[in-house]
Amino acid sequence: MSRLLGPIRQLGFVVPDIEAAMKHWTEVMGVGPFFYNPRVPIEDYLFEGKSYVPHNSVALANSGYIQVELIQCRNDVPSCYKEFTDAGHSGLQHTAYWTEDYDRDLALMLDEGFKVKMSGNVGENGRFAYFDRETHPGTCIELSEVKGPKGRMFDLIRETSMGWDGADPVRPFPDLTKI
Repeated sequence: MSRLLGPIRQLGFVVPDIEAAMKHWTEVMGVGPFFYNPRVPIEDYLFEGKSYVPHNSVALANSGYIQVELIQCRNDVPSCYKEFTDAGHSGLQHTAYWTEDYDRDLALMLDEGFKVKMSGNVGENGRFAYFDRETHPGTCIELSEVKGPKGRMFDLIRETSMGWDGADPVRPFPDLTKI
């Protein structure tokens, strides 16, 4: 457990082919079902302080307490993900810590000397920040706000994975406005 932010809650993998990655994780690893969004709507996206419009596909599933996130970049917008793939990498790109008190935990990380490299929002109470990886070589740390609809969606994904029998391995993201 991190002395700063508690337990790691998510492992984020940047992959060149998200459909193949979901197939591997469900068929080989037995992890699923995956909830898939071919184009995640990200608001207020900043990379190194500049605004862009990213097009990322994301799939989420749980293996016990840990959430597995698969990410595929669909455009050339600058991001921590693109830097990772441009360096010739694929695989584990970030570890995420979840918070219900985003402002407090963001201030804590900044006070510890971390610098926000990438940030945005995926709806109500869905802010996120990725910190510069200078202090965490190879991968980076994400702080993810998980209260409100996003938190309820993450609970649904975890609950759906418990006792999953292999049926319907890929499902659409639930509508956050209806959770």
